[in-house]
Amino acid sequence: MGSHMQNGRFASYDDVVLQDTVTRTASGAAAAVECAHKSVACLDLVVSAASGTTPSLTVTIETSKDGSTWRNVASFTAATAVTSERKSFVGLDRYVRANATISGTTPSFTYKVSGDLKG
Repeated sequence: MGSHMQNGRFASYDDVVLQDTVTRTASGAAAAVECAHKSVACLDLVVSAASGTTPSLTVTIETSKDGSTWRNVASFTAATAVTSERKSFVGLDRYVRANATISGTTPSFTYKVSGDLKG
């Protein structure tokens, strides 16, 4: 947890890792993270390795009020090679998670999704 100046006031934030560095070859969702009263996530998608024939990785940020029914907030740009992107996601409910959709022929991606949650 930390704080920074925003609009002349201190705003608090919590560091968050939605997907620790992992190598995946198939689609799937990461474990849910409780964000309590935080409603904005500023996240980095860092793809450190990609292989296969026409591989594609789309990471969607999902949110839920109860941890069982999920809705899409927004997605990072589809990754097809080593890349990184920072994006802000607003309108979060109590829980948030990263859901990866992987396609291609024998695709493999090593990536991480992390950043901070803000009120």
